Amino acid sequence: MSEERGPMSDKPGEECGVFGIYDLDGNSVASEIYYGLFALQHRGQESCGIAVSDTNGPKGKVNVYKGMGLCHEVFTPEILAGLHGDIGVGHVRYSTAGSSTWENAQPLVLNYVKGALALAHNGNLVNAPQLRRDLEYSGAIFQTTIDSEVIAYHIARERVHTPDVESAVAGAMKKLKGAYSLVIASPRKLIGARDPFGFRPLCIGRKDNAYILVSESCALDTIGAEFVRDVEPGEIVAITRKGIRSDKSMCFADSGRQARCVFEYIYFSRPDSVFDGVSVYRSRIYAGRCLAKDSPVEADMVVGVPESGNAAALGYSMESGIPYGTAFVKNSYVGRTFIKPGQSSRVSAVRVKQNALREAVAGKRIIMIDDSIVRGTTSHQTVRMLREAGAKEVHLRVSAPPFLHPCYFGTDIPSEEQLIAHGKTVEEVCTLLGADSLAYLRIERLAELAEGRPICTACFSGQYPVAPPEEDIRGEREE
Repeated sequence: MSEERGPMSDKPGEECGVFGIYDLDGNSVASEIYYGLFALQHRGQESCGIAVSDTNGPKGKVNVYKGMGLCHEVFTPEILAGLHGDIGVGHVRYSTAGSSTWENAQPLVLNYVKGALALAHNGNLVNAPQLRRDLEYSGAIFQTTIDSEVIAYHIARERVHTPDVESAVAGAMKKLKGAYSLVIASPRKLIGARDPFGFRPLCIGRKDNAYILVSESCALDTIGAEFVRDVEPGEIVAITRKGIRSDKSMCFADSGRQARCVFEYIYFSRPDSVFDGVSVYRSRIYAGRCLAKDSPVEADMVVGVPESGNAAALGYSMESGIPYGTAFVKNSYVGRTFIKPGQSSRVSAVRVKQNALREAVAGKRIIMIDDSIVRGTTSHQTVRMLREAGAKEVHLRVSAPPFLHPCYFGTDIPSEEQLIAHGKTVEEVCTLLGADSLAYLRIERLAELAEGRPICTACFSGQYPVAPPEEDIRGEREE
């Protein structure tokens, strides 16, 4: 699992992970959803939830349980045993828009004239405030502050006038702007939808006679399912008793508009996942190789900042011939419930999570590979940690370009004034971090990480595939 993200981390946070399953043999699916969410825990650690229903039961009955915290903190064997149903969706959340409260936990369950919908969403809508206002002025009453509820309302409204749920989702998608990978359980169908840009991942799996929709392929491996294919950007997929169906007439795909989040390859996704046909692990190895080619430096050892910097560090070592080593010992028992030391404490939050291995680094010239630098506070402390452990030199290499702009599509990149690289030269950032040298991945290399697939690079380049909202939809978070 990737390292902790969010308010205690100097890493960007990713909004969430979604998981849906329909067992055509009628078996209960709650435990499969739980283990699937466990594999997606790196995508969100604030809240989680599971909603299930019985396709042979009454249409309006959905059994849902959600709470604040990690999957193993929220769910017990007794709770899972009480969630009966052969169709369901699950969600893990990290809030980039909307506050971190129980009310905002997903899945959202909406009861309406056609029965009930359980919806899980990954991404951010740039036009959510306007859509919400339009609904409010027509009488809608909202229970949450998240744009996922806006999506659910629009689907429900469309469903009243359409022949099936797929058509309702298609009608809603015409109004939505921004990033969304959706998994929706209706009384008799499981629906998956991905925005036309394909910002966020969504794939299809199968286990025996059960079909799965999930954010990352690693979750399929966890539950022993086979990967079938990715949901295409702009595609709507329906899973019914007859199997998988995708109606091309309702497909919003446009290959010229696709914009996958390149940070899925760099950091968000687990290295054992495959995103739109590209191995995340292979992509990170390649990023390290690129750093070694473009920004070489003489040193004795290459190390990665755990965990997401390790693959790029291995790639740098493979390309440069400099030995790959371990410089940090990570405390595996530090989770999101860890209480950050107060200002009066001399205890470093970084040191509680990991410590430098003095025996490995003392007297050596170290190349330290990290996947990204946001505010720079953690990087500064990590460099200092290596020096205090006796490193003779510390050369920092970053497997992403400098963050210069905020993100509006489901990634918690803060405002420009909080980004250490904004308005500064690389040399100035290097001085602030206390490193002997600093180099970032060249921005033109990003397309190579995705093996030529269209990507979004807005947080690095400022070139947004969708016009940013007039009002900021991002929730600013404490560091």
